[in-house]
Order: sequence, then structure tokens, then C-alpha cells
Amino acid sequence: MDQKKVIIIGGGITGLTAAYYLQKKAREEELPIEVKLIEASGRLGGVIRTETRDGFVIERGPDSIIARKKSALRLIEEVGLQDKIISNMAGRSYIYARGRLHTMPDGSFMGIPTKVTPFALSGLFSPLGKLRAAGDFILPKGEPTADQSLGVFFRRRLGNEVVENLIDPLLSGIYAGDIDELSLMALFPNFYEIEQKYRSLVIGLNKSMPKPPKTAKKPGSKKGMFISLSTGLEELVRQVERRLEKGSVLKGKAVNKVERTGSTYQVYLEKGEVETADSVVIATDHFHAQRMLSAYPFMEPFKHMPANSVANVAMAFPKSAIEKDIDGTGFLVSRNSDFRITACTWTHKKWPGTSPDNMALLRCYVGKPDDQEAVNLTDDQITELVLRDLNKTMNIKAKPEFTIVTRWRKAMPQYTVGHLERIAKVKAELKQELPGIFLAGGSYEGVGIPGCIDQAEAAVGNVMEYFKEFF
Repeated sequence: MDQKKVIIIGGGITGLTAAYYLQKKAREEELPIEVKLIEASGRLGGVIRTETRDGFVIERGPDSIIARKKSALRLIEEVGLQDKIISNMAGRSYIYARGRLHTMPDGSFMGIPTKVTPFALSGLFSPLGKLRAAGDFILPKGEPTADQSLGVFFRRRLGNEVVENLIDPLLSGIYAGDIDELSLMALFPNFYEIEQKYRSLVIGLNKSMPKPPKTAKKPGSKKGMFISLSTGLEELVRQVERRLEKGSVLKGKAVNKVERTGSTYQVYLEKGEVETADSVVIATDHFHAQRMLSAYPFMEPFKHMPANSVANVAMAFPKSAIEKDIDGTGFLVSRNSDFRITACTWTHKKWPGTSPDNMALLRCYVGKPDDQEAVNLTDDQITELVLRDLNKTMNIKAKPEFTIVTRWRKAMPQYTVGHLERIAKVKAELKQELPGIFLAGGSYEGVGIPGCIDQAEAAVGNVMEYFKEFF
């Protein structure tokens, strides 16, 4: 059997995972496949980045993994980190709306009420807003449609107040996008299916959601739906990288172009270097993927696919400095508020063990879809606006002992209406024009760590399928 070479472009969690699983498969099946991972920056992991300082474990990128998505758990176990898994504490969470903090109504699922009483008693909504939301019980289901925005869908079912004070803060916090632009079918097709089947979202969720087990728990021991690692999520990156074959990672080299030459591909790096590959996995964002394949018109939609910028600010205080402490793990901010921050996590409460006992660690976020300029402010300006907003609710009477500002520019791809159709079309043309090249990563078929790992596993399967006629 002739040796085959696979080049993986992009060393975020997608490319890193693809390289690991592809090398593992080649070893186990004794296949002559060489894998090379090329990363433009000097480190792997992409937005997964952990900093340890003065006894704190601080995530500068994502801080959690959804526990029910098993691909991330599999990878954690693959590299022997299962003993370092920690769960978030599911304390109270809040939404700032109508001028004050409100407890998140019990029974909310992605902002959709599944219990009537907590919703009816909540101060988040006016009496008229509650009455409009009750329309979900009597309104007919929507007309079948290929796609629609999350905003259009949820406003029709539940009205503006529920969308703007509950659903939008939750979903904007996850996707850093405008709910009136984001695609329902790309992000939450299950809600469309529930409406089509049950007509009412609330009734449908109550009938279709699995019931949690009834187990007694000690007070204060309730665990949430997210996991992390006690040493930080970058530990996963380090352990996967350690297991890659020696010499198979090339850092600090940007790829400028990929071209087909007969049955192989030429991968052009900066400074005139060229690598030849039989298959290529492009695990970068859509902007870089389009530039590398700019000779091919079918990649043009990626030029126009938006991506938003966000910044997060980690601040450490003595607990005594927070005069108005709040019992909970954090709050989200309604789009109608006068805040410039979008959310605040009380990390020392959400993730016990990440902060010294006498210290508080707050992590705040800026970069609303209509306030992208906030990300470009100086560190001092961002810190000032964060403290100003926090003091509307918390009365912090001291300067932070330290502040870490992290900016992620154009790092949040926006799955706008029609996203699935556009991705399917690009992938179909890619298969026809450039067989053996595969796209994977947060820009395409799933954001978040598990979504990227899922795509990495799928890319490995695609490469093996492409090679099967040779082996």
C-alpha cells in the first residue's frame, strides 16, 4: 500500500482532535497514513486558553462543556483526564431587566417556560407580557418553512417581552448574535419540530423533555449541566497535543492557498514553503477557508458570512470588597437595559476550587451585536465600563486586585437564516470539485467544544471513506 498524507489546517480543538483520532486509527489499523497538523499561531487550542495566577484558575475562552454531549467526555477519557472532571454548581441565576435583577424563573428551558406558576409570579414580565406569552397555549402552529430566525419564531409563540427579557439574553450569551438574524433550523431545529408536532411549545416541551431522576441531594450539593477540568480546559489541549506523533505538528506557519494538482493537493505556506497532501482537512474559520480556496467560486458565501467579536474581563477581589453579595452564580443582561456588559459569572461560586477561599473571581462579557466597538476599547476603558455596570447591582467598594482582559475578534461565527442550506451547497460542490478536502469547525456545523469535536470525528470518518479504495 502506498503511503497517504493528510494535512490538517488549523490547530484549534477541531484540528487537534482530528489529528489525534486520525493518527490513532492509522496505528490501530496499521494503515500507511501520515498526518501533519499546521497551525498559524505559536500554540494549539484556539480559543481554549487557561491562565493560572495567585491560586486562581481563569478561563480566557470557553469555561465549560455541556455534560450531556458525549464526544467531549470521550476525548477527556481518551487522554486520562477523567479524574479532573468537575461539575458546575447550579445555584441561582439572574437576568437584569426592567431596572433590576430577577431570578431566572424555575422550569425555564432555553428561556421557554415549562412551569406556569414561577413564570406567572416572575417580575421579569408585565401582566400584559405574561398574557401574551399564554397565547402559546392557543395559537396555531406556524406554517411549514425551510428556515426562519429565532426571533420571528419565538416572538410569534411567546411575544416580545419573553423574547427580549428571557430568551434573547440566554441565546445571545451562547452565540453572541442577534436573535432576529440567527437561524432556527441551524441552532434549534428541535423547537420547530416540537411546534409542528404539539402546536404549543410549552405543552410540547413538557411532553417531550426527559424527566430528571428524583434523587435526594444534600443542601448546596446540586450540580449543574456543565463540566470543566479542575486544572482548566487548556489541560485537555495539552494532553491531546502530548499524544500526537513526534514531528507531526507545525506551528507558526500560516497557509495561504490550497490548490488541486491532479489527484493530490498543494498546500502553500508563507515564505514559499509547499506541502503535498492526498487529503486536506480545513479546520479554520470560514474567512480563512475561503481565502485558502479563493480560486473556487463556490466558497464565495463564506466571504459574506458574519462573525462577531467578544471580550471577557476576569477580575479578582477580596470577598470583603463586595458589599452587596448576591446568592447565585451570575446574571445575564436584557437587550433593553442600559448595560454594556452582556453577562457576569461569579466564577468562585459557579466553579468551586477555581479561587482561593477568601477571594471572589468575576468574569464579565462585552460585545453586544450592536456594540462591537466595546471590544476595541483599551483594557482600562473596558475595566471601567464593567465596574460601572457591576456597581449598579453589587456595590463593589474596591479596585480589583488584578484584571485580565481577553479579546476574541471575529471569533463567533453567526449561523444566520439559511445557514444549513448554504453549508450543504458548499460541501456538495467541494466534494465534486475538490474530492478529499473536508471542512470542520465552529463556522460550519456546530459551535462549542463538543460541536467541534463531533465535526473532527466526522472529518476523520470522511478521510477514511475517501481512502478506502486505496487500502
